[in-house]
Amino acid sequence: MNLKSILPFAFIFLLSLTQACYGQPGTSALKLDVKLISDQFSHPTAFGEPADQSGRLFVAEQEGRIRIIKKGKVLSAPFLDITDEVLKNDGYDERGLLGLAFHPNFAKNGKFYIYRSVRVPKTDGVDHKSEVREYTVSKQNPDLADKASSRLVLSFDQPQSNHNGGDLKFGPDGLLYIASGDGGGGDDRHGAYGNAQNLGNVLGKILRIDVNQQPYGIPKDNPFVGKEGARGEIYAYGLRNPWRFSFDKTTGKLFAGDVGQGAWEEVDIITKGGNYGWRIREGLHEKFPNDPDPKNWIDPITDYSHSEGISITGGFVYRGKQIPSLKGKYVFADWMGPVWSLTDVKKAQWNREKLSISHAAGYWQIYSFGEDQSGELYVLAVMLDSNKGAVYKIVPGK
Repeated sequence: MNLKSILPFAFIFLLSLTQACYGQPGTSALKLDVKLISDQFSHPTAFGEPADQSGRLFVAEQEGRIRIIKKGKVLSAPFLDITDEVLKNDGYDERGLLGLAFHPNFAKNGKFYIYRSVRVPKTDGVDHKSEVREYTVSKQNPDLADKASSRLVLSFDQPQSNHNGGDLKFGPDGLLYIASGDGGGGDDRHGAYGNAQNLGNVLGKILRIDVNQQPYGIPKDNPFVGKEGARGEIYAYGLRNPWRFSFDKTTGKLFAGDVGQGAWEEVDIITKGGNYGWRIREGLHEKFPNDPDPKNWIDPITDYSHSEGISITGGFVYRGKQIPSLKGKYVFADWMGPVWSLTDVKKAQWNREKLSISHAAGYWQIYSFGEDQSGELYVLAVMLDSNKGAVYKIVPGK
């Protein structure tokens, strides 16, 4: 057996040894299922349905392609193929095509945005660059992007290959939010106290920019605009690797799943100017207590230990109509397969329950979640038995 096939079974065995030592969340009485939409993908990282009334679902693949699901079938020609430009090595790699977002006025202007990793000339202290780029749909074929329309919006150096963040979302304010990791390695050992607490760079942050200006504008109400030594693009900071984030369709709240170091994973509600504690803390727990105490950090609404998983995959608050009992709950997962919900119980820590879903740990690796225009949710995963990338829709169970 190769390492990839051994890993899920080893993980399940370790869980069986450790679960008795740590408190585990209850299991929801809600029964759910997943409906296979397609397993014709490779490492699906991002999902979107633009508000253009076409019903098309778009899926980004880490290698550098965006594919379209149209009337239930995956189109043979990619919507966009930039595999020759994107940096992703064979095997496990955190670089690649990581984010996709459609302009709020996509139906008229055809603009969309990606977050990708690209190579750089050999440079001390730089592994690669992260880029946010704008593209426009082909005027001849709405199922194809115009590669020649590519415009660089934002780029920044990444000191190491991991912790790239990479998610993109337009907020209710029409501005583009961007997740960036802390620069990689372990323990954010960059500078005196890490990148995440350093307002002088964009790493370990949630950024907010206006893409309707060239190359982009910095909103005047961003929290650190005009502050000496701070980057005006920063919306929130103190994050390690906010891999997936989302806005609640109803409340507008911004939720992020922040990947932990070696012991704790967390979910945060991101607020303007908020400091989420990394690297001083990992979840609710001290990590580097000798670092300066900023005294303004914000607690996560939940954290879980590595007795339950190893890498959080942030999700969405469910606002669809097909599963009424799930409405208003935040649905998320661990990369190793467990899926949970969080319920606001008007306390600092939300109530976490494991969802009874038809697949679980040892079956898939959950890379991302998706939300369609009606608020229904999708799971983007790689299947461990076949190594196929798949998109599933979460549906009512029986």
